[in-house]
Amino acid sequence: MALIKTVRGITPMIGDDCFLAENAAVIGDVVIGNGCSIWFGTVLRGDVNSIRIGNGTNIQDGTVIHTLYQRSITTIGDNVSIGHNVTIHGAEIKDNALIGMGSVVLDHAIVGEGAIVAAGSVVLGKTQIPPNTIWAGVPAKYIKDVDPEQAKEINQRIARDYHMYASWYTE
Repeated sequence: MALIKTVRGITPMIGDDCFLAENAAVIGDVVIGNGCSIWFGTVLRGDVNSIRIGNGTNIQDGTVIHTLYQRSITTIGDNVSIGHNVTIHGAEIKDNALIGMGSVVLDHAIVGEGAIVAAGSVVLGKTQIPPNTIWAGVPAKYIKDVDPEQAKEINQRIARDYHMYASWYTE
């Protein structure tokens, strides 16, 4: 069973049909939607401000999600894939986006719907990534547009795949 910890009188809320790995930590003001998967070694630390995660989202191994006290919150939409070892700090990730492995997304950044942040990228604070675009690099910069239907299909397929992988752990 994952570590689910009440902090400052606030207990995390977890939706239906979610997988939380045994060594994931979900702390404080965290709300997780339905059909999500929170993988091994992931920390969702809502001790200083809120973290909101939509439906069908997967947050992969080693990811850390946090915020700034009284200055930022983290919001992650539906069917989002957060790759292994990502750091998201006080940012907003819109529906059907993908954050590649090892990326960092900083306070007040917004990753648009269907956008892709390439592996190893650093999205600086207050960066606004438009919908259906690919960004990469350190710091992350615009690479190209993506066909909205293609981005949605790819990102929703990854989200469905992770929902399937999570089911293997409940057998």
